[in-house]
Amino acid sequence: MLISAVFAAARDVLSRPLRAILFRSIGLTILLLLAVWGVLTSLVGRLIAAYPVGAEHPMLGAVAVFLAGAGLLVGFAYVLPAVSALVASFFLDDVAEIVERRAYPADPPGRALSLGRSLVTGLRFSGLSLAVNLLALTLILVPGVNVVAFFAANTYLIGREYFELAAARFSDPDTAARLRREHNGTVMAGGAVAAGLLLVPLLNLATPIFGVALMVHLHKRIAASRSLLERDAI
Repeated sequence: MLISAVFAAARDVLSRPLRAILFRSIGLTILLLLAVWGVLTSLVGRLIAAYPVGAEHPMLGAVAVFLAGAGLLVGFAYVLPAVSALVASFFLDDVAEIVERRAYPADPPGRALSLGRSLVTGLRFSGLSLAVNLLALTLILVPGVNVVAFFAANTYLIGREYFELAAARFSDPDTAARLRREHNGTVMAGGAVAAGLLLVPLLNLATPIFGVALMVHLHKRIAASRSLLERDAI
């Protein structure tokens, strides 16, 4: 179930209908990251310039600003999941609708989430992701442990949130959450695949679109297997 869903999601991301959304999501992600980086770098520069060393030795201050900016870029690896979560909320229904129409044309289409609900869910997921990944960032000086913490945290977050967002197109939030808990192993394995993309430069920018497509496929397969079991029981 999982392997076929992964390959199906990969094909979807590379298909013509989703490529346009992929490029828009990558562009939006980069713009958001650059905006945050610019603001933080500016603040760091002002703080350094405010101290006597930065004011009396401009060259030293410039080097400090450069190093701070470089450090922020490294830290952005931990901020990217939160930004990706926010970006995913803008494109969730577009991606899900295309995947459902292409791969499951005989099934009833899902219901698009309301704009308010999409934004609230995206902001909640983004905030939670930011908090968890900043906590993982505190372990950056502990080799190995920081990568494991980063991977584990994002496996859980992506698996839970993306699956429930995909399932919510067909059921209420409580039912979607219950379905995720009942199939937690499969969902978390899917989350691990998507979280693995976050560890690969450039490919990590495709995480929102791939993650949504993957969870749509997983939800459809889980729902189909449950329906089959229920028919056999009758």
